[in-house]
Amino acid sequence: GDPLIGTNFIDCLKEFEADSETTAVVMIGEIGGTDEQEAAVYVKENMSKPVVGFIAGLTAPPGRRMGHAGAIISESSGTAETAKEKIKVFNENGILSAERTADIVGLLQSRLA
Repeated sequence: GDPLIGTNFIDCLKEFEADSETTAVVMIGEIGGTDEQEAAVYVKENMSKPVVGFIAGLTAPPGRRMGHAGAIISESSGTAETAKEKIKVFNENGILSAERTADIVGLLQSRLA
């Protein structure tokens, strides 16, 4: 079944920005939906703390459902449904995006240096 969403990226980002002990944020998203793009715009307009990201699903086959209804890759490239498009929006809004989960720490370290 579909997940029951208890919060969203923007609500979490607001909390992290307000928290004096948070020095940076790692945002992990997935294929499907537009929450990541909306959050990326929020980051550019509202966050003073560095944010790095990762979008899961870059290598998933087009048209294949990936666990729930929101996580489906669009057949057409360049739509908000694709991992590549989400990564592009991240980068356009100042969020460095890791290609692999193993790259997250290095990106975070570079933003904190």
